[in-house]
Amino acid sequence: MILVSACLLGNKTRYDGGAAPNALLLRYNSLAQYIAVCPECFGQLPIPHPPSEIQNGDGAMVLAGKAKVISKTNTQDITANFCEGADKVLKIAQAYKVKYAFLKEDSPSCGVNTIYDGTFSNTKVCGQGVCAALLVQNGIKVYSEEDLTEDLLKKILEEDQKAE
Repeated sequence: MILVSACLLGNKTRYDGGAAPNALLLRYNSLAQYIAVCPECFGQLPIPHPPSEIQNGDGAMVLAGKAKVISKTNTQDITANFCEGADKVLKIAQAYKVKYAFLKEDSPSCGVNTIYDGTFSNTKVCGQGVCAALLVQNGIKVYSEEDLTEDLLKKILEEDQKAE
């Protein structure tokens, strides 16, 4: 089983009510055993909801209690929602013995390599979202859709099928 951000599979779970379908993941959908997840939905945030960014750090710092996730519209602290959603995704991953995840880049939940800097100025910085960081801390290999190639996906699918 492979975790995949639900929006990458065409589900309208993004903060803005949209999706971000990834053609390669969709093309291999019949060959894979994907588990579609949305940490923000699992964290009880409505769809749509105002954009959110991590302030003063990244996902690992949020998990350590040193940074927080803020909603743009009313600067509401929604850190607890992001942590709850990440925890639920981790529990699913552990229940299914997931080793790999394909997550949505730049997201404050799922960003693998980059997230926004917390100023709502459209500035990206290196770092992981809350869920991505929690998965990595628990030994799950995470990739963003930007890392994804056909060769990488085939390799992971092959390894995943051998593990079953």
